[in-house]
Parts: sequence; structure tokens; C-alpha cells
Amino acid sequence: MFSTGQLIFGILFFIVFVIVIAFQYRKDLQLHKKHYKGTIWILIAFIGFIGMIASIKYIFM
Repeated sequence: MFSTGQLIFGILFFIVFVIVIAFQYRKDLQLHKKHYKGTIWILIAFIGFIGMIASIKYIFM
């Protein structure tokens, strides 16, 4: 399916990608705390809305 070189490249790419993403997240953490304060409530509302839609679907079907 994949050659050995392709598998090695894919694994190394994934590892480096995760490290870079984690580093950037840690670097921007203070900025996110400043500008995105209170967004957890939007996430909770969104999950609640999706749950409400799913429950209505299963109640009336």
C-alpha cells in the first residue's frame, strides 16, 4: 500500500506537526485568554442546542 519511505515521512510529518501546533498554542495562550474570554459559554450553548435537536428528533420519530 505505502512504501517504507512514505510511511517514515508520514510518521515524521505527523510528529513534527503536533509539536509545532503545541508550541504555537502555548505561545498564543495569553493572547487567547485575553481576547476569547467567556467563549466556553458559547460552546456549551452550541452543544446544548445540538442535543436539543437530537432529542426532539428521537422523541417525535
